[in-house]
Amino acid sequence: MVKLGRICEKIRSKNAGPFWLTIDIFCGSEDVFARVTARLGTDDIAHLLGADPTLMKRFDIASLNVIKISLPRPEIQGSVRDRDMHGASWAALIQEFKIA
Repeated sequence: MVKLGRICEKIRSKNAGPFWLTIDIFCGSEDVFARVTARLGTDDIAHLLGADPTLMKRFDIASLNVIKISLPRPEIQGSVRDRDMHGASWAALIQEFKIA
C-alpha cells in the first residue's frame, strides 16, 4: 500500500464557488492514472471526506491523466462555521489515502 500523494504528481483542492469544492489529482503518467482510477473509488473518497457519494461528481480525464472530483462544501464558504475559506486543506486528506 502506498499513499496517493507519493505516486501522484500533484493533488490540490480549491473552491468551486461558495457551495462546492473541487479536488484535482494530477497523476503525471498513463500508468499512474490507470492505477489510481482502478483503485480509488468515488465511495472511498466520500467515506474519507465524510461526504455523500450521491452528491459527488467525478471526471476521469485520461487525455490529461487527471481525476477531478467536485463535492458540496460541508459549510458555506465564509460562514461562521467554515474552517477552510479557500478549500485548500482537503488535498492533504486525499494525499494520505492509501491504495494498493
